[in-house]
Amino acid sequence: MSRKGNQPVERREGGAVTLDKSLNPRQDAPSAMPNVVLDANALMMPFQFGLNLSAEIERLLGRCEIFVPSSVRSELMKLSSKDRTAKAALKLCGRFAEVATRSVGDDGVVEAALTLDAVVVTNDSDLLQALKEKRIRRIRLRSRSHLVIDGE
Repeated sequence: MSRKGNQPVERREGGAVTLDKSLNPRQDAPSAMPNVVLDANALMMPFQFGLNLSAEIERLLGRCEIFVPSSVRSELMKLSSKDRTAKAALKLCGRFAEVATRSVGDDGVVEAALTLDAVVVTNDSDLLQALKEKRIRRIRLRSRSHLVIDGE
């Protein structure tokens, strides 16, 4: 435990930080970094459009945790034997944390977004509609040059 100035004591419990509000009950919990889930076509954007995916996400959200659902990794593995862009995207997804999903396809992306309370990066129109119906924030490509947030 530590105390910094008027900050409440922080305790690590199972990797999570909790605040002892008994020292300052009005103290709000620290804001966590936003979580972001990438769809397969989001991972292909850098190779199709020359987009710096990480930089664009950081421009929109600041520092964040980026995840790739296991269903997306599986999809890219299947596509990579026939498609060079998918092969490059599969290599790129190695830079991000993987989140296990039971569902496949778009359902796996939605499952990961709900589990992580995350924003989803995709340009898939069917997935964008499904995310909108579930009120999940979305990031999509605009003008083949930059990302924009929907659903704020």
